[in-house]
Amino acid sequence: MKNIYDILKGPHLTEKADTLQEGTGQIIVKVNPAANKVEIKEAVEKMFHVKVGKVRTTMMRGKQKRVGRHLGRTSDWKKAIVTLTEGKINFLEEL
Repeated sequence: MKNIYDILKGPHLTEKADTLQEGTGQIIVKVNPAANKVEIKEAVEKMFHVKVGKVRTTMMRGKQKRVGRHLGRTSDWKKAIVTLTEGKINFLEEL
């Protein structure tokens, strides 16, 4: 298994993520694109000391960006929607 800091890159802080966390106890985190669901589950449980029920993942495509007359792309990234069964994580209180 990889290091948990290589698997989890950070929280995805949006209004939708905050609503999911308050309503259903789900958190959204940015993860390494090579990580699978089992590795993500173990990393979240070790880092935050919570119980994970289910992990859903999706690959997010990078967007096209323009700087002046030059076109570019942002990087592709992977996000994981983690359902917690026991415990709670609040990223906004720690900021």
